Amino acid sequence: MTYELHYWPMIPGRGEFVRLALEQAGADYIDVARRPEAQGGGIAAMMERLEDEPVRPPFAPPFLKDGDRVIGQTAAILLYLGPRLGLVGEDEADRVWTHQIQLTIADMVAEAHDTHHPVGVGLYYEDQKPEARRRAEDFCENRIPKFLGWFERVLAGNPAGPAHLVGGAVSYADTSLFQLVEGLRYAFPRAASRALAQAPHVAAHAERIGQLPRIAAYRASERCLPFNEQGIFRHYPELDFG
Repeated sequence: MTYELHYWPMIPGRGEFVRLALEQAGADYIDVARRPEAQGGGIAAMMERLEDEPVRPPFAPPFLKDGDRVIGQTAAILLYLGPRLGLVGEDEADRVWTHQIQLTIADMVAEAHDTHHPVGVGLYYEDQKPEARRRAEDFCENRIPKFLGWFERVLAGNPAGPAHLVGGAVSYADTSLFQLVEGLRYAFPRAASRALAQAPHVAAHAERIGQLPRIAAYRASERCLPFNEQGIFRHYPELDFG
């Protein structure tokens, strides 16, 4: 059955973590909001599905529709897709550990977002520049090294070797860490470069995942949206403390 992914069509955002897993698995999926309205797509169609879910409505995009099931929240979507796409181990301990890593990635994604919107999501960046600068300085100097240091520790401690976060095969945590690193490199090139120099396993991991044939083909295609200043990872030079 073809999966339906619902996410904003103009940004990679949180939906990209789901897209990368689907792409790596070679899964059939429809990116609903990016389809023409004549084919049942567009933002209006996505919002209609979001608002019409009567019993277990997602809070916001991204959400995934698989038959009668609707799953919201990036980490929950990947928890659901992992075993179906072959992107998580069969052992329960591996599945829980992979999910824990994904939740930690989600924590860092939220902190990256809050560097440019520390006061209110509904406010423009221009309305909170002093607060953003203070938040970004702490993020660059303290939080990026702390998070990447933890991922470095996870890779170095993997009994199967540092090529993957969990076990000896690609998991959705691997594709998600790749996207996180790419986002940091875009938004905070100086700070990310400094932190990655202290996390060589993380840097090598991102390079390796980016070269996987399906990931590389997807990222070279028109379907892969570039980072921009509407999404989570935004490059404001004044917020990059290198």
